[in-house]
Amino acid sequence: MDSEMEVGSKKFTYKNRCRELAMSSSFCRRIYTEVEEVGWEHLVKLGDDLTFIRFRIMDNKRRAHILEITLDKTYPRSPSCPQDVPYNSHPEWSSNSRLRDAVQQFKRHVDKLQDFWLTLDDIDRSFCVIDPKHSHLAVSYRQIKIGNDCCIVLSINVDDPRSLPECRFLGSDTEVNILRDIWKQNCKKWVHAYGSDLLDIMDEPVFS
Repeated sequence: MDSEMEVGSKKFTYKNRCRELAMSSSFCRRIYTEVEEVGWEHLVKLGDDLTFIRFRIMDNKRRAHILEITLDKTYPRSPSCPQDVPYNSHPEWSSNSRLRDAVQQFKRHVDKLQDFWLTLDDIDRSFCVIDPKHSHLAVSYRQIKIGNDCCIVLSINVDDPRSLPECRFLGSDTEVNILRDIWKQNCKKWVHAYGSDLLDIMDEPVFS
């Protein structure tokens, strides 16, 4: 409850400061109006001079996604928009574009990546993932412990996340050679289901 009150208080402060600045210049007035169009509930951070804005967007799985927007005084010139996703979408922008356009395009980009994140969730549930230690929405690999002091590193295809991943093995030369041979022999068994397919390819005892 205290954290919710703190967040609410911060948004109230941002809104008040933005309103005060809006009285001082046309740039500030424009930013105040455009943040309001996006919704103050999405605002996470606002720079002192209003040239840095951070929005939080929730997807349909309740994952929080951060969109950072950096403006300069030539705005509405195209802003910089780094994103916590595997690859950035470059917003389509014109002199008539507004902050809500960048946010809406980001939402569409996030929607396209849902199957990618579902695939990573499947891997995280099914195997002993040792890297990354904490799930990160921009990371497209998983390092999995597979026994005999060996690991497999899977690189997930963002555009086709259920396809056979690129992989490499970590461990002693002898064990790695054995694992590579198993992979080469069995990779044709892949049918787009990470949990069961990976067990089929590598032979389930490998993961014990």
